[in-house]
Amino acid sequence: MRTGMLGGTFNPPHLGHLRAAELAHDALQLDRVLFIPTNIPPHKTLPEHTATVDDRCEMVRRLTAAAPWAQLDTIEIERGGASYTVDTLRALHARGEDDLYLIIGTDMLLSFDRVWYAADEIVQLCTLAVCARMQDDWAMLRRKAALLRRSMHAQIELVQGASIPISSTELRQGGALRRYTAPAVADYIEQHHLYGY
Repeated sequence: MRTGMLGGTFNPPHLGHLRAAELAHDALQLDRVLFIPTNIPPHKTLPEHTATVDDRCEMVRRLTAAAPWAQLDTIEIERGGASYTVDTLRALHARGEDDLYLIIGTDMLLSFDRVWYAADEIVQLCTLAVCARMQDDWAMLRRKAALLRRSMHAQIELVQGASIPISSTELRQGGALRRYTAPAVADYIEQHHLYGY
């Protein structure tokens, strides 16, 4: 089974996440895409008054409800502690999943060999499926992909298509909630008074 994985805090999850997953699903003929909420992000601090783990999981459930190929996977929540991608990949392989595509964006590819923990092992355990945040990013993404293929023997697929350039930070700061996330997610945020809504 060809499985995509999209990780993140999903605080909140939005249509940009779903669009990246959809682009990778269609371009790479993935059987499914796992949305994997981070338990504790190792490289950033969750903001004050943030959504709980249960809130984030429920919002991902709602975001993916209309996409039969997308599903919530709580593997990092269940493991506890800081969430490192390499640990998740090892656990998925132990579960019998060995055809894995890690869906990442522009910033993540550009910083991959400098910032990611155990980057050399990650590229042995999965293919990187890269979606551009903006169309102008493609030239530098192609250069970076070529470098990582040479230096790390990374398998990298550049996934073409128009992304939705919105960030969870923008939504937490009062962005157009109903424009950029699913109605069921917006309802949940408003009903539970998350992020000041």
